[in-house]
Amino acid sequence: MIVLDAGVVIALFTPGDVHHERAKRVIADGPGPFLMHSLTVAETLVGAARVGREAEMWRTLRGLDIDVVAMGADEPLLLAGLRARHALTMPETCVLAAAVHLNAPLVTFDERLGVVADGMALRAALRPEGE
Repeated sequence: MIVLDAGVVIALFTPGDVHHERAKRVIADGPGPFLMHSLTVAETLVGAARVGREAEMWRTLRGLDIDVVAMGADEPLLLAGLRARHALTMPETCVLAAAVHLNAPLVTFDERLGVVADGMALRAALRPEGE
């Protein structure tokens, strides 16, 4: 099980993205299921929503074994605590909260979130570029 940041999924569907090949490897090599916070999924679907294709994109994501993390009633407490401690944006905090809640590794291409995840031993190890 791996928690995904929006940037990973966006890169997966954007061939010109600098992280496109890495994103493809994450999905191909990852143990799945892949999980995302609901806010992270919404962030991922914005581009598709601009052209009226968000439902189609969501079906595609589900076909890749990507689902939403069920966070529970105490989610606001977890989000508030993580955001206060790490000064991340709320979207970054949501990714981190999902990983903390599940005690699962996360994949992000965001350096700031990655540093926090590293400090909490929550960042998934990825193969280096070119391997």
